[in-house]
Amino acid sequence: MTDATPAVLLEAIEADLRGNILPFWIRHVANRATDTFHGQLANDLAVVSEVERGALLTSRILWTYSAAFLRYREPACREMADFAFRDLLARFHDAQHDGFYWSIRADGTVGRDRKQVYGQAFAIYALSEYHAATGATEPLERAIALFRLLERHARERMHGGYLEAFARDWSPIADMRLSEVDQNDPKSQNTLLHVMEAYTRLFEVWSDPALRAALRDLVEIMLTRVVDARTGHLGLFFTTDWRPTSDKISYGHDIEAAWLLSRAASVLGESALTARVSSLALRIADVTLAEGTDADGGVYNLGGPGGILDPRKEWWPQAEAVVGLLNAWQLSGEPRHLAAAARTWDFISRRLVDRTHGEWFRGVTRDGRVIPEFEKVGFWKCPYHNGRMGLEAVARLRATAPAT
Repeated sequence: MTDATPAVLLEAIEADLRGNILPFWIRHVANRATDTFHGQLANDLAVVSEVERGALLTSRILWTYSAAFLRYREPACREMADFAFRDLLARFHDAQHDGFYWSIRADGTVGRDRKQVYGQAFAIYALSEYHAATGATEPLERAIALFRLLERHARERMHGGYLEAFARDWSPIADMRLSEVDQNDPKSQNTLLHVMEAYTRLFEVWSDPALRAALRDLVEIMLTRVVDARTGHLGLFFTTDWRPTSDKISYGHDIEAAWLLSRAASVLGESALTARVSSLALRIADVTLAEGTDADGGVYNLGGPGGILDPRKEWWPQAEAVVGLLNAWQLSGEPRHLAAAARTWDFISRRLVDRTHGEWFRGVTRDGRVIPEFEKVGFWKCPYHNGRMGLEAVARLRATAPAT
């Protein structure tokens, strides 16, 4: 597969998307009896019932099946998107203060009622995609309202960017961490990256001048504050005035940012900005290959100035690497970028695709052993990264593969 043609790579990735990833979530995660989703499944598909369930999982399912329906027009994808839209609004929307709660308990009551900006961004992203796929006006109206809510409460006016989190009523909150492994800092590349992603998709369906300005500002912040063009890495956490507070490197976020910046610049349509971003995207791709990718094509979780800190290989950096490397290939025209994307796909196919129970394993050790304590479905393990990889890769490869 490492010397695969675009057509061969396309066929393999699309077969996994349509024959494995998309059917899995419809068959195993949609809980028809309760009109909800299961919050967690083990690798053997055993349901773990007493867990909190996040709006993030529902938003990511909504995005995935909206995007799949937009591409393939399959009724099962539309039904799944409709299912997720109902779940998001019925169980996570805050009717009093607007926005979406971070999580609900297993019994359906509100768990963490905080307003995590990262979570609001994914709601915008999903609602925009659902509108694009169905033409329905309500999701677009809700996405626009949520954009305005973030601009009013979350945008940090003095130094730019967006703050991490707020209390239910959008008042300041002391602990702004996205998860227990994150630092408690007011700004992070992760939140900024996904607000940019959400605003990019919203702008494609709603070309509002205020949204354009906000998206343009975000791209500039990513280019000048978050990404270090010298090293080809993103800073992870920052003070309000942009002082970095961590020297760790997330290779998956690096390569994801490369292609999301390319998408944002393309949507904005400014030639000078596109040139800046294209150069940087190639720099990031090459650094990711040189520093963050193993000989087997797998991308490591985490590094630092001294080298690799976490050699495990989770599902999402691999998915983002395939897209980021295909993006680099389209920008450079160099076969080595296509070969690198094929090598990472080969690693995914051999080590992460679960041939017994379906979907992908969440992660493996450096030497390729499945990490048994990792869940198949969970608060963070979703169909968004690998589903989006499938959709993106197929579109990019189809644009270059000869017609058959």
